[in-house]
Amino acid sequence: MVELIIDKLHDTKFLASFFAAIAAIATVITLGMPLLARNDMNRRMKAVSVEREKIRQRERERLARGEKVQLRQTPKQYMKNVVDRFNLAKWVGQEQARDKLIQAGYRGNAPYVTFLFFRMISPLVMFLLAIFYLFFVFDTEQPAMMKIGTSIFAAFLGMQAPYLFLKNKISKRQLSIRRAFPDALDLLLICVESGMSIEAAFRRVSQEIGSQSIPLAEELTLTTAELSYLQDRKVAYENLAKRTDLEGVKAVCMALAQSERYGTPLGQTLRVMAQENRDMRMSEAEKKAAALPPKLTVPMILFFLPVLFIVILGPAAIRVMAIQ
Repeated sequence: MVELIIDKLHDTKFLASFFAAIAAIATVITLGMPLLARNDMNRRMKAVSVEREKIRQRERERLARGEKVQLRQTPKQYMKNVVDRFNLAKWVGQEQARDKLIQAGYRGNAPYVTFLFFRMISPLVMFLLAIFYLFFVFDTEQPAMMKIGTSIFAAFLGMQAPYLFLKNKISKRQLSIRRAFPDALDLLLICVESGMSIEAAFRRVSQEIGSQSIPLAEELTLTTAELSYLQDRKVAYENLAKRTDLEGVKAVCMALAQSERYGTPLGQTLRVMAQENRDMRMSEAEKKAAALPPKLTVPMILFFLPVLFIVILGPAAIRVMAIQ
């Protein structure tokens, strides 16, 4: 099989056809992506409304039957059975896992059970796949201990895969919140200076900012609910800072908590914080722009210069070959 792959790699016709097929598929995908794009905001709002109606109907039926009302989402039964039977919360659980899940947008006990389940399943799957590949598919002359060690390393990567997935989700969510947060502060400032209370201002901003950042709209909506029922409003601001884990949001939450405690005007505080977050967003954009030229050096050397040399020297080479 290895010899067949090597022969195909030396076949110019096969390589030309292969790269032409890749280019054609990439062109089709590029042209078709705008047609397949969906409005996430409308989809999420529709899903939330449908789920809310289902919860209402379910809880009414439970109340009618006299059962205990449970508002939290329950995990899948087979995952819960595996987690409870092997006591995964003790062996593969992490204290920071719940906070990371909340920062990634997964709330409740069901995502935590799913996280523990995949932390046990993914190492086993990676280990078995590595054993099958190294011993049966790609049978090399390496010693058996080397293959087993590679399989154990693959199992370790499989155990870290759920955590890496969470970090990726958190980074994307934080990027969306960071980009839209200065605009949300401007809207919040307008609402507060127009005479709205802080709860009404948060509710209004969460409705308007959803077109820019759905995660930020979700966090502001949750903060509005916490401001309504929590006895200490400071806890709602601290929860918002903890869920986002962004320095700009933490500074604004601290300023809002101090304003609630000491009675300082919210308008001036929000104006200063909006300017600071806008400056932070601009400095981050300038930093990325400054790092762009070094990153473009290698692609230009590998892709642009050879094509440029072919275009410039190609006609001359053709004439020389025709003369000879």
